[in-house]
Amino acid sequence: MKTFNVWLRPLGDFCRVRVNDIGEARWLLDRLSQSFVFKTFEPMESVNGSLACTFQVPYNPPLSRRAFERILGGIPEVRLMLDPDRSAS
Repeated sequence: MKTFNVWLRPLGDFCRVRVNDIGEARWLLDRLSQSFVFKTFEPMESVNGSLACTFQVPYNPPLSRRAFERILGGIPEVRLMLDPDRSAS
């Protein structure tokens, strides 16, 4: 699989994850489900009718913000990006 962008937006006890393509999002969720600390996420939602979608990952004791970022950073196909909403402010 080619490299794709993933945006993270930490929001307190969870993180909103955005991916530009639903197929890439499904691939990423499948890959993350292989990690013992990643067992749950909130449903995917489309972004303004586009192919992009978001889902939320709750932080918990085995999965801190830094641990989640490390897991994503260890996936060669993932390019972590600044959340576009955060960079505009």
